[in-house]
Amino acid sequence: MLCRIDELKNKQVVCVKNGAVLGNVSDIEINTQNGAVNSLIIYGKNHFLGIFGRDNDIIIPWQDIEVIGNETVLVRTEAIIKI
Repeated sequence: MLCRIDELKNKQVVCVKNGAVLGNVSDIEINTQNGAVNSLIIYGKNHFLGIFGRDNDIIIPWQDIEVIGNETVLVRTEAIIKI
């Protein structure tokens, strides 16, 4: 299955270990030297319209992705929280 970056954004990310919905894909991290995708990034939720900041971002390493479906990305990860 081919997937464009634009299609990957906004897919729901679900952890297969516990069924938790981690959020939606907001961004990706790409290694510009070899063109490989390093990780998916889920932006933290905004606090009160973004005025009071937002929660920490969640970074999911590419090797922890199990399946990329039409609407969902299944991951097996202990996601890294970026401060």
